Amino acid sequence: MATITTEDGTEIDYKDWGPKDAQPIMFHHGWPLSSDDWDNQMLFFLQQGFRVVAHDRRGHGRSAQVPEGHDMDHYAADASAVVEHLDLRNAVHVGHSTGGGQVARYVARFGEPQGRVAKAVLVSAVPPLMLRTEANPEGLPIEVFDGLRKALAENRAQFYLDLSSGPFYGFNRAGATIREGVIRNWWRQGMMGSAKAHYEGIKAFSETDQTEDLKAISVPTLVLHGEDDQIVPIVASAPKSVKLLRNGTLKTYPGLPHGMLTTHADLLNADILAFIRG
Repeated sequence: MATITTEDGTEIDYKDWGPKDAQPIMFHHGWPLSSDDWDNQMLFFLQQGFRVVAHDRRGHGRSAQVPEGHDMDHYAADASAVVEHLDLRNAVHVGHSTGGGQVARYVARFGEPQGRVAKAVLVSAVPPLMLRTEANPEGLPIEVFDGLRKALAENRAQFYLDLSSGPFYGFNRAGATIREGVIRNWWRQGMMGSAKAHYEGIKAFSETDQTEDLKAISVPTLVLHGEDDQIVPIVASAPKSVKLLRNGTLKTYPGLPHGMLTTHADLLNADILAFIRG
């Protein structure tokens, strides 16, 4: 286990596997999880000869449960601190869900200006904006996110069990193959983190407008999204993101859920590898 300390004194835990002279791929996890959610991808891309890096967002996983900074600006700055500490260059940044928002802000504000990024991949990602507004009528109403906050505050353990055993992986759909280990692993990761960080993170992933981040990104960016995503509905996310990106490619998957990087890891890994090598 390795850590760095950011400028504001937050200890961030990270993993760094593989040859230090290989092209790096950095993975950015979703809410309320940890870098462990990328185990399958990290092992796969390590075997393909890449250097693989992932960190636990502040307040998540093994990183410090600090009281402040649970917003997209701090998330991106923390990611940049890890990148600079490891001096990652020509890197591919892959983000899932909230991690996709983190990638977009990192690449726009830090990675591209510093010349450190080669490509980006947004998987089931929250940009450009999840919240319904006059300018974003396809978004979800604020009541949805208020409901998440209420459920978390009342009984976080039960809320996380319900989410992972239901809509996150599409296990609530008729005919779905329930994978108990996946449910338990999601719950384990969630309960490792800080309730305060997770509570405040709901605002970060739902109300952060990342339109300008997407417009600023010029590196090739692959946008992957399941068409049956019950967490980040595709109508307000992936197609809009691709229109804002200067060099974006969209690929959607009929019937696949929000957590498709786990339920369909072989498919996602192959598509991401083809994009990186293409």
